[in-house]
Formats: sequence, structure tokens, C-alpha cells
Amino acid sequence: MRYASLTALFVLLLAWAALSRSTELSQPLVLVATPELRDPVYGASVLVVTPIGNDQHLGFIVNRPTAVTLGKVFPEHAPSQKIVDPVYLGGPVDVQAIFALVQRPQSPGGSSVQIMPGLFATLDAATVDRIIESGGSRARFVAGLVLWRPGELDAEIRQGAWLVREPDASLVTRNPDGLWEELVRLAGRIRA
Repeated sequence: MRYASLTALFVLLLAWAALSRSTELSQPLVLVATPELRDPVYGASVLVVTPIGNDQHLGFIVNRPTAVTLGKVFPEHAPSQKIVDPVYLGGPVDVQAIFALVQRPQSPGGSSVQIMPGLFATLDAATVDRIIESGGSRARFVAGLVLWRPGELDAEIRQGAWLVREPDASLVTRNPDGLWEELVRLAGRIRA
């Protein structure tokens, strides 16, 4: 009986440690919408997020493919015609702009921001063009982004909108089908 209560205490301590880490917003993280979040943009979404100073955050939705390809967006740009993957909805801010999320160890240059180790967001058109012209390997092209004002992300997490996960750059290039469901199931097992 004593072993069972020690095990239960250990599990509770692990869960508490995981929850206390989950609200650490000064580091990159992955957000997974909770099943309760009923929102046309953010419901059932997975985001990669990084702090940008003053308790503000920048992020991109990674599991919302659109029906549009780069070839449709840039019909006169021959290299764009070769990229068959869809453009993804990265977020509701600046949806007219195309950004590249690139999984690689070093910055692709230009106006690029490290979202998390091994993942960069390229924000300037010239560098995005260069990535397209190189074949777009290990890149996902997104329209728009997500920005949180000071304290906004912390409030959303406290209200239960997001499950917080450790940074994982590989999520960006994974097939989005079933990704959200898989991450929600994993979070449920961790909580249990």
C-alpha cells in the first residue's frame, strides 16, 4: 500500500512539474488547441511559438493546409510552379504575406527569426523567393502569422485554450492529417 501512495505522489509531482513548465513563456513552445477551444481559426490547431520580447509572442499555425499552391499565388514565377505542396494558413495577421518556415540548423538569412532550435521563420520576400527557387526542401510556406500582445498568451493558457508542449521543429514538416488529434491524445495520457 505504501508503494502505491508513493507512486501516486510521484505521478502528481511529475504532473505538477509538467504544468509549471508549461507556463514558462520565455522559451519557444508548441501550442495545441484544447478540444474546448471552439474557434474557426484556432480550433483544432497546432502552433509553433517564440517569445519576441516584452511578454509578446510570434507564432504560426502548422496544420491548416489551404487549397492554394504557390503556383496559384505566384503564377508568373516558374520556381513556384514546381512546389506542389499547398500554402498553409499560418495565422490571421498579414494573411496576404507568404512566409517560409524552414527546418534547418542555421538561419536561411535575410529577415529570419529562430522560432525554436532547428526552425526558422523567413519574413522577407527576397529570402522566401530564394527558398522557393532552391526547391523548398524542408520548408512549409504559410500565409499569415499569429501575434500575441503583452500578457495575452499567458491569459489564454490560464483560461484553458492551449495545451503547452516542448518545442519540436519536426512538427512543421509533418503531415497535418491527424496531427492535432495525436497531440491531444498524448496530452491526455500525460495528464492521466
